[in-house]
Amino acid sequence: MTTLILVRHGETDWNAQRRWQGHSDTRLNDAGREQARRLAEEFPRVDAVYSSDLARARETAEIVAGTIGLEVRLDERLRERGFGSWEGLTMDEIESAFPDDKRAWLAGSGPGALDAESFDAFATRVGSFVEDVGRRHAGEEVLVVAHGGTIRVVHALAAGLDYVRDHRSIPAVANCASSRFAFQNGKLAPID
Repeated sequence: MTTLILVRHGETDWNAQRRWQGHSDTRLNDAGREQARRLAEEFPRVDAVYSSDLARARETAEIVAGTIGLEVRLDERLRERGFGSWEGLTMDEIESAFPDDKRAWLAGSGPGALDAESFDAFATRVGSFVEDVGRRHAGEEVLVVAHGGTIRVVHALAAGLDYVRDHRSIPAVANCASSRFAFQNGKLAPID
């Protein structure tokens, strides 16, 4: 059995300002670095550390991995969903610039920004990472530092949900929150 420990990156200024980040390469702020240092104390031993290649996740992973003496393996499949033209904006700014798209998204009938990454493509790339790491690290404990949306895809896979259909029902993930999953015989299940 492979144990996956999923962690959302630490806080960024855009998190604090409630701006949509997506593929934007924002860095941790001081609070986020402190969150990562506290998180590092929870992981005395893991066998491997993976991270999204985006700075906020990579920096969180490097802080944690540095305390346990492991290198961080970057994988772009762990990136947050790309939010297209909504990236960098607050909900008020989205309402002002894209009112129809925001209404459709809130009603569950739209992707958000029309140029956003599709929910299906997002779920597929995250799922392929989970399958690969499960095969590559059989019987090991693997720390994965990613993004809120990425972790929600994994929650959907473990719960047997269709992420494309059910993504709105999966709870948000706090900065530096962790959750554990077991991957065995091609199946993913929550441990916590």
